[in-house]
Amino acid sequence: MYELLIADDESIIREGLKSLLSWEELGFHIAGEAAGGEQTLDFMLRCHPDVVLMDINMPGLSGLEVLKRAKEKGFTGNVIFLSGYSDFKYAQEAIRLEAVDYLTKPVDEEELGELLAMIRTRLDEQEASRTQNALFREKARDAILRDLILGETESDPEVLEELGGFTGPFQIVLTEKFGGGDTESSYDFAELLRVTNQENRDFETLLIEEKDCILLKTASAQAKFRSFLDRFELEEPPQSGSPLDSLFFAYGPVVHRPQEIPDSYRDARLLLSRRFFCDQGQHTVGYDSPEAYNPTVPVLSKSLLESTAEALLQYIQAFNRNEMAQTLHQLQRSLYPSSDSLEDIRLFLSDLFLCIKEEMSRRYRDSGLTLPGNAEIIRTIHEKNYLYEIILFFSEQFEIMMSSIGNSSRDSILGDVLHYIDHNYAGNITLENIAPLFGYNSSYLGKIFSRKMGENFNTYVDKLRISRAREMLLQEDLKVYAIAEAVGYRNVDYFHIKFKKYVGMSPAEYRKANRTV
Repeated sequence: MYELLIADDESIIREGLKSLLSWEELGFHIAGEAAGGEQTLDFMLRCHPDVVLMDINMPGLSGLEVLKRAKEKGFTGNVIFLSGYSDFKYAQEAIRLEAVDYLTKPVDEEELGELLAMIRTRLDEQEASRTQNALFREKARDAILRDLILGETESDPEVLEELGGFTGPFQIVLTEKFGGGDTESSYDFAELLRVTNQENRDFETLLIEEKDCILLKTASAQAKFRSFLDRFELEEPPQSGSPLDSLFFAYGPVVHRPQEIPDSYRDARLLLSRRFFCDQGQHTVGYDSPEAYNPTVPVLSKSLLESTAEALLQYIQAFNRNEMAQTLHQLQRSLYPSSDSLEDIRLFLSDLFLCIKEEMSRRYRDSGLTLPGNAEIIRTIHEKNYLYEIILFFSEQFEIMMSSIGNSSRDSILGDVLHYIDHNYAGNITLENIAPLFGYNSSYLGKIFSRKMGENFNTYVDKLRISRAREMLLQEDLKVYAIAEAVGYRNVDYFHIKFKKYVGMSPAEYRKANRTV
């Protein structure tokens, strides 16, 4: 039975949560309650509950601050945040602090039950893993090998002699399993290399830092590994969806002395950590690979975020799939040499998507646009193994956006242009800045527009803006200068001139003459 803490400053919420589910049937025991941030933090550090259901806004310390301080003190339990409203900034910070999820009140019984079932499965797996690791550590051979590979012990000749086969040369290979095949299947590395490996003379295998580590100990084994790589990537590519398709290999350089083995391991480990940047279908990366993706400089910045978001917003609204795809590709290429952490890159991409989602939802609130929740988006991005998978996720979601806001009756480019104007007239909208979105120069698009609409582009935009201003003057109590700015006129005097031109009276006169209340 796993221990659970309920933390909320409202007693009625705590009571409601206690009666919401059959906790013991789910495998949890409510170990306590807390009504404030300090009380919650004290309980977490004293009792170390396995799960904490915590309100994100509590008196004293906020839920986010509680989790941050608890983690600094070594707390490793699972935290589920609760909030009375959805805010993706809170959700993002919760994900950064490794919270399990971010739920809005009132809590959905089924959603919470499924989440707790997932946590229980994870806790069960962690318990089994701890037991297994304890068994590994009891084996002196694995412990010695691990210390040797990590450089945490001297390479004592007598100890190496007892281990056997440590004359060199040496090479480290790291393997990792990931989605795409049957990840439960296991492979005999000797079978993959087609060697016998009697008495571990050719290679050693063990688990280091949750990665399968292979130490090749002979030139023959290294030649066999190279032959395997050639077959794996060139002659015999794994069938998509097969168990072998779920394997990834990273290998360090060949070294000639036992004390140099940690150098080969560090290089292989760095390459494996850069697997995130590999291309679709790529299964190997090594110190001699042109696609090793060694980090060079940080590239993340506010300006990159804003410029990319603005470009994608424009192309989505213009239904320009080619330019949208090109922008995503350029973003992907610019991130390849980044020395920013993978966590920061994922957070950057989360910010980018959420900014676009928020702006599209604001501009097209009546279009029936349905997108995943903020917490789900952040979690999806953080769970992807590869950058290209995140880019594909973006493309799929942007396609949904275009389908939701599109009008199936439009059969010409002009329809797309009018659709774009209708939702962006409040911005700096000119022929010069929207024509490229649709693949035209401004002069040619202006001629098409005038011929089809019977008036020029600027007149159409002015009439649209004035029409919206008339609605706002009658329905809202905003000042005239605020209405002018809301419909796209930064100069209120210019707005007065345009309004009188098309309406025949000033905005104030129009409001007075037509408002009934």
